Amino acid sequence: MEIKKAVVSGALGFAGVHLTDLLLSQGIEVTALLRPDSSHNERLDMLKTKHSEVYVKALCVDRAQHSLTDYADEIGTDNDVFFDLAWGGGRNDMPAQTENIDRCLDSLKAAALTGCRRYVGVGSQAEYGVVSGVITEEMPARPFSAYGAAKLSACHLSRILAQQLGVEWIWGRIFSLTGEYEPAGRMMPDLIRKLKTGEPFSLSSCRQMWDYLDPKDCAAALLALAQRGRSGEIYNIANGAYRPLREFVEEARDIFAPGTELSFGADPDPFVSLAVSVDKLKNDTGWEARISFRESIMKI
Repeated sequence: MEIKKAVVSGALGFAGVHLTDLLLSQGIEVTALLRPDSSHNERLDMLKTKHSEVYVKALCVDRAQHSLTDYADEIGTDNDVFFDLAWGGGRNDMPAQTENIDRCLDSLKAAALTGCRRYVGVGSQAEYGVVSGVITEEMPARPFSAYGAAKLSACHLSRILAQQLGVEWIWGRIFSLTGEYEPAGRMMPDLIRKLKTGEPFSLSSCRQMWDYLDPKDCAAALLALAQRGRSGEIYNIANGAYRPLREFVEEARDIFAPGTELSFGADPDPFVSLAVSVDKLKNDTGWEARISFRESIMKI
């Protein structure tokens, strides 16, 4: 599918800013949907300066007061694809997660109104819950958090709505991202900060398998799905080179605080292990992860 114009919700967040950057670098015009009060909005000037020759339109949308469909005229009707990365609320904040489902469906309706032939929704590994073995898209999803359940609900409902609206639908389940713009409060940025300052850091056993993907590689995967993914399909978005989380932690230690002794605790409960297959994504689109874990964490 040829893409000339794209709409991106959550366009300046951790994953979204990398996608917006990539789209502009490919000469794709972008309508970036922003929250009026987001601290991320300052990133827009950077993107405009970096890609001064490509048109990017920023549109602040107040979803507390309006449906996204109310902004259809401002978004325009000649777009090709809608990337839906907007999501909010705590993992077990039930009202916020329920609202996210409604906003996902509202985004899909806006995609149809603004001419988008294809909708790329962004899900999460949290949809799978606790899984034994390698995670494939065919596995049953059994989320244990409100966040995972809401993502899974949005996945099923948006697929049905897309069929009704005549919009091609793809759902990409992102696993663990780490790299530039990763916010504090997540494991890797906090670990790196405390390694640098010598502060103690509480770790689980870190025996679980984990998979870290650079957000730039994630952006490339989302674009590949929009261009070459199969409509109606769910895709895992991850590196595919999973290994014990302890090895990632020790690699970060060796980079930022060599010789520091790490203290590992008990297994986490629930014991979520992310051994993930990305064969479907690779086979259908030709995408490959290109950025190493070391390169990623050096940019945090």
